[in-house]
Amino acid sequence: MANVFEQHGAFSWSELMTDDPEKAIAFYRQVIGWEVEAMPMEEGTYHIVKAGGQPVGGIMGKPKGYENIPNHWGSYITVDDVDATVEAAKTAGGCAVYEPKDIPGVGRICAISDQDGAIVSVIAYEQKECE
Repeated sequence: MANVFEQHGAFSWSELMTDDPEKAIAFYRQVIGWEVEAMPMEEGTYHIVKAGGQPVGGIMGKPKGYENIPNHWGSYITVDDVDATVEAAKTAGGCAVYEPKDIPGVGRICAISDQDGAIVSVIAYEQKECE
């Protein structure tokens, strides 16, 4: 499979959740040279990070209720079925950090915690229609 976004088990997206997205964007543009494209969403603006014109991650402000967590980068792992993966995590001694949810135009996501508390997000990308 050539597209990492479709390969089960592949790390396919990184995302920064921060107090000050504009400050972070300026930093990473200067240090890494990323291009950044703003995408308005209900919860605020999501910033798509691009390398060589290709989307590779995102930067977002902390949503309501997350103000007290540290600024951090998170990773997404592609899975074939988010709900089945959450159930497998629970069976293996982990848990869902929040219930699986659909992000329109993107796919279905959930953050899971392993038995020792390490957190990672899983995603099943929406299948795009061929033009």
